[in-house]
Amino acid sequence: MKTNFYLLSLGCAKNLVNAEQMVYLLEQAGYRKTENPDDAHVAIVNTCGFIDGAKTEAIDSILELAQYKQAGKLRALVVTGCLAQRYGREFEQELPEVDAVCGTGSYHEIVEAVQSALAGSRAEKFAPIECAPLEGQRSLLTPAYSAYLRIAEGCDNRCAYCVIPSLRGPFRSRKMEDVIIEAHQLAAMGTKEIIIIAQDITRFGTDTYGKRMLPELLREICKIDGIEWVRLHYLYPEETDEELLKVCAEEEKILHYFDIPIQHISDSVLKRMNRRGTGDDIRRLIDNIRRYMPDAVIRTSLIVGFPGETEQDFSELCEFLEQYRLERAGVFCYSQEEGTAAAEMPDQIDDLIAERRREILYELQERVMDERSAQCVGKTLKVLCTGEDERGKIGRSFMDSPDIDGTVIFEGDVQEGEFAYITVTAYEGCDLYGTAEDTAEEDTL
Repeated sequence: MKTNFYLLSLGCAKNLVNAEQMVYLLEQAGYRKTENPDDAHVAIVNTCGFIDGAKTEAIDSILELAQYKQAGKLRALVVTGCLAQRYGREFEQELPEVDAVCGTGSYHEIVEAVQSALAGSRAEKFAPIECAPLEGQRSLLTPAYSAYLRIAEGCDNRCAYCVIPSLRGPFRSRKMEDVIIEAHQLAAMGTKEIIIIAQDITRFGTDTYGKRMLPELLREICKIDGIEWVRLHYLYPEETDEELLKVCAEEEKILHYFDIPIQHISDSVLKRMNRRGTGDDIRRLIDNIRRYMPDAVIRTSLIVGFPGETEQDFSELCEFLEQYRLERAGVFCYSQEEGTAAAEMPDQIDDLIAERRREILYELQERVMDERSAQCVGKTLKVLCTGEDERGKIGRSFMDSPDIDGTVIFEGDVQEGEFAYITVTAYEGCDLYGTAEDTAEEDTL
């Protein structure tokens, strides 16, 4: 009888790619994946350890699955990913329920870790993170029509609030030919939307080729038959240059969707964050994007309550959002993370003040998103159908990335994984409602 494994992957899409690589290795070794932890002999939690909320979610998930060891078939509990890397061998003392631990340099050792755990021998795998393999086959955990394509690992930016470099190591690009081969493989599997990801995709090639190679890579991916949408995630503002914008404007397959975490707009806050650019640099970039692509949707993340953030700094951020009206923004309270430069800074902001500022920005951003949605009413959008529920068919437009943005709810005879043209009739927040049309043309927003 085959040994079943259950895998729960938490956190970002980059973590999900590692989970897909582990699933492939386990399946090749003869293990069988199950969606039901009741049926699992092995449970794997692929953790995020970025901020307090992610750590809490990971620990709660580990403890919940540990209960299956008393109540079900479960014989081994394995923890992988960023939280495992961050706290390493502390798991042995703090979470005795865990039978094996793999850090972010040891995803490729998952089979050995599982085998040891099932044999009753605790396994701790912590290969150097800077030597973690960049390549590896994977079994998709997303629907085949939409897949992530990771082009690099690690980060060199060293933002003062961020632990990622200590968890993922220095920035390392994959070879361009390997990325293109994988893109072809995804297309052959039926992938229609490729989402390019890394900690910072704009740096791709700078370490291996001595120059930014993202524009050239995108040109090559856009040549692949079957790929209809190319979506870009995590562009660092100071590395997003005019050459890249020209490619995005010229290539029809590249969606005019830009995920650019700016974090703040005040020069003094940006400097303390160890961000390289200024507020004016960010403003110029947004102006440039909209000059090349007036319909562009810009998604960002913002941090309020960073040490030393004054009311004047916060007011400048509010004024910026009022003026530039970014279509998508996630607003987060600063999280004081051990091991970061910011954790030791003076003038830490009271949690209540940070939360008040977050609520103010959130309400402001809600109004901006409502305005964008209102502009869509009466327009026809190309939508990728992703399923259905009690409301009708569900899909995403170019404005919506999986799991973080809105959806399009519509009526029509459209199958999951197919594109359709939807005329928008109503909206609620970021969610749009409409009806499928016979037309094959998208309106300009």
